This record gives sequence, structure tokens and C-alpha cells, in this order.
Amino acid sequence: MNIQTKFPKIGTTIFTVMSALANEHQAVNLGQGFPDFHCDPLLLDEVTKAMQAGHNQYPPMTGIAPLRQAVSNKLLALYGRLYDSNSEITITAGATQGILTAILSVVKAGDEVIVLEPCYDSYAPNIELAGATVVRVPLDPGTFKPNFEKIAAAISNKTRLIIINTPHNPSATVWSDQDMKQLDDLLANTDILVLSDEVYEHMVFDGNHHQSVARFKNLADRSFLISSFGKTYHVTGWKIGFVAAPALLSAEFRKVHQFNVFTVNTPMQYAIASYMQNAAPYLNLPAFYQAKRDRFLAGLQKTRLKPLHTAGTYFQCVDISAVSQLPEVEFCRWLTTEIGVAAIPLSAFYGNGFEQGIVRFCFAKQDSTLDEALNRLNKI
Repeated sequence: MNIQTKFPKIGTTIFTVMSALANEHQAVNLGQGFPDFHCDPLLLDEVTKAMQAGHNQYPPMTGIAPLRQAVSNKLLALYGRLYDSNSEITITAGATQGILTAILSVVKAGDEVIVLEPCYDSYAPNIELAGATVVRVPLDPGTFKPNFEKIAAAISNKTRLIIINTPHNPSATVWSDQDMKQLDDLLANTDILVLSDEVYEHMVFDGNHHQSVARFKNLADRSFLISSFGKTYHVTGWKIGFVAAPALLSAEFRKVHQFNVFTVNTPMQYAIASYMQNAAPYLNLPAFYQAKRDRFLAGLQKTRLKPLHTAGTYFQCVDISAVSQLPEVEFCRWLTTEIGVAAIPLSAFYGNGFEQGIVRFCFAKQDSTLDEALNRLNKI
């Protein structure tokens, strides 16, 4: 059978490869971004209650009303933007589905979409599925700050969408208020839309605040805001997220969503809606992860690896140049097989495999897991 592949250059993701290698060599897996600790038992109790109450059939296509209202209330309280729960919020099967659906809903063949590298690896394939062209603009090496001169130079009359991500995976940087205002100014006289990937919105450290597009009226008016309950509540395997967007964009989004997944796990929607009545779990999340960042950072500073600053997310990047001159992928393989700690090469987040001698660890782990990883890293 002759299959005409849509992705001739794409194989298995680096996350799958490194996780499999970690399992094979019994390495501490700090590669893929998921917690190795349990969620709040109260959240699990809410799932059981929802199932026992009979919430086991199809929910509304857009998500159950209590959850959409809870999201609306949260966005208003945190960012000052009122999204109508009926027409402007859609519950999705994870943020990744939200990203794909948003792109498919507004991007067509012949369009161009700007992505800022390094970036999450689903962006480019999703754009290509829509028949559009990926326009890659690098964040400034070293600082990973957005370079608005380069972004402006990449804009053409075919530019339909720009994808931004803050807090940023993989660099663990966050956009400032000034960054958002510069983006706002840049797009002011255009029809370019924004996809704002904000799945780490509750992981910003050192007293700083997440600069959501929802804080900026003109940006919010042209943006899909995408976030993840899985990241926020330590349940990445549930694959539940949301997309908030103006009614016109949400209407287009839902046209695709209804034929993409139609709807999302019912009892877990009810569980999250109930659990969200208490804001403390997400309001306390920055302190929770900052403590883990600080613990991991203190240990890394005793190794030969050079940590970069982590301003947000649950990732820590390190410079490996004092340890090895291997390409990043090969270093990560060596680190997994010989030292027993799995990491992800930053080059995997660039379309051209750009090398900087940097790899990424995930510190969303139990303290005992982090301590074991640090003990092994001290052997380098």
C-alpha cells in the first residue's frame, strides 16, 4: 500500500523517545513535563460524586455550564476581562486540542502563521495540517526575549496568526507588561489574530504576575486564550483545558470543535467545576512550584551544569557547555543511559535543530525524585 504521508519529515517526538529511553535504563525522568505526585484527593472525590450522580453521558458540545462559568469568573478575577460563559468559553480535550482547533478554525491554505522559536512541538504540524506556511522567528538566544523588530519583519500580507506562549516552554521565561504592549502596538493596524498559549499561567515566580492577553483589551479582542486544567491541578492525563475568545472567534472555533472531538469527559468537567469554587489551589500554585524550583536550583548549583533563570513554568534549563561538547540530543542520550537522568534537548524545539548547548529538566516532581536526580547529576 502506497501511503502519501502528510508529514514526511516527522517521526516520533523527542518526548516519547526520551521517556522510553528513561524507562529502559531506569533513569529519573525529568524530561517530559508531567508531575510524579498525586493530585488533591478532594478533586478525585468530586469525580466520584459526579459519576455517582449520573453525570456519565454526553455533556453539551461547548462544555457544561458550571465549568464555563467558573472559568469566566476566574479570568475576570485575575485579569479583569469578562468572557461570556455561553458564547466565549469552550471546554476542550486538553490545551493541545484547543491549539489545533483554533488554528484549523481561522487558518486556511496560503496563509502564514508566525511562531516564536523555541516553541512547543505541536504548533508547526498543526499549521501545516491547515495548509498554511510556518514562519519561524527566533526569540533572542540567551535571554529568549521576543525580538519585535524580527517579528515585524516577518509580517506579510499573508500573515493570519501569531502564536505566543507565556510562561514559556521550554525556556521558562515570562513576557513582561511591556512585551505585551509592544505586541499590541505591532498588531494594532492589522487583522492578524493571536493564539496565546497560557497553560502555565499559574506558575510565575518571585512575586511577578502572569501577563495574559486577557489583561489587554485590544489583544484580547483578537486572541484565542488557551489554558489547561491538567497543568494547574496536576492531572495531565485527564486532558481537559479551555479556550476563551471573543464570540466571533469562538463561533468559528466551535464549528471545528464539534467535528474534532465534539465534547469532553463529563464527570471530570463536573468535578473541576466544583473544585474551582475554591481559588486557593491555583492561587497557591506559584509558591508551591517556586519551592520546588528553589530546591532543584540549589542542588544544580553544586553540579558542573550552569542553570539559567527560571521565571515561570515547571522547567529548568541548564547550559551544558562546561560539561560536554556533544550535540544536545546526544548529550541527553548519554545523560539518560550513563548518569541515569532524562532531559530534553532545547534543539528539539527549533525547526532547524538550532544548537545552544542547553537542555531542559522538569521539576514537577516529588522532592525525593528531585533529590535522587541531583545525586546522580553530581557524578558528572
